[in-house]
Amino acid sequence: MTALVWAEHENGALKDATLAAVSAAAKLGAVHLLVAGEGPGARSVAEAGSRVSGVGKVVLASDPAFAHPLAENVAPLITDLMAGYDAFVAAATTTGKNLAPRVAALLDVMQLSEVIGIEGRTFTRPIYAGNAIATVESNDPKLVLTVRGTAFEKAAADGGSADIEEIDGLGDAGLSSFISLDASKSERPELTSAGIIVSGGRALKDAATFEQLIVPLADKLGAAVGASRAAVDAGYISNDFQVGQTGKIVAPELYIAIGISGAIQHLAGMKDSKVIVAINKDADAPIFQVADIGLVGDLFQVVPELTAKL
Repeated sequence: MTALVWAEHENGALKDATLAAVSAAAKLGAVHLLVAGEGPGARSVAEAGSRVSGVGKVVLASDPAFAHPLAENVAPLITDLMAGYDAFVAAATTTGKNLAPRVAALLDVMQLSEVIGIEGRTFTRPIYAGNAIATVESNDPKLVLTVRGTAFEKAAADGGSADIEEIDGLGDAGLSSFISLDASKSERPELTSAGIIVSGGRALKDAATFEQLIVPLADKLGAAVGASRAAVDAGYISNDFQVGQTGKIVAPELYIAIGISGAIQHLAGMKDSKVIVAINKDADAPIFQVADIGLVGDLFQVVPELTAKL
């Protein structure tokens, strides 16, 4: 079985989510990487992809229509390529979740979403906000998967020497167009790839308090900043920082949850973290059930003291 993996990239660099997708696809068989982009940036990504351990070939499609990964333009290209592949694999990111359903529809097969385990043609995926794991078997002639990056080890970015095959794009489908990108900018690590995350919840009361307590601690630790959905809905911070089932799925080495009760929605997004530290004044808060280290106390006293001692 040969799998075609969607290479997610930005500013000429391959994203970490792609490395996890490569590891997942390797469980199916041989791995080829598809890079769709424009100009020298796309070539740079293809060269980086050729060095990824486990990649057998890189397919480079350079076309002005691929300057931005619009699913309406990219999905037909993938569908055409799938004549020579058994499976299409994308990371379960915003882009992957936008692209894979269109590919599945064009191929007239089912999609397997948020896959966390692969054994032949049998797959496991979380349901009910991660409270249960479903085992699914597919008999479709082609497989279309999105995989949860936190469930697979990232493939080594170096060590490979794959050939790069250049192909022509199909041009602009005329169904959508890129208008603008309004993205938050931060010097801190990106949330989904950070080794340490400091997250705040609704107990922080307001945006000013969130900034005053969470940000200095994150800066001391060189950590990314996260938030619960309750904190985001309350306007403490933008939804770019939301961790949870309807936010971002993370699995850092260290996750510090401050003033977060531990609703199922939030736990679904961070319970795979290697070490979880919870700070909450409610000793019965659900967050303590998954925490490796729990501190029952007033966060308005504990967090400034912790920050001062680092």
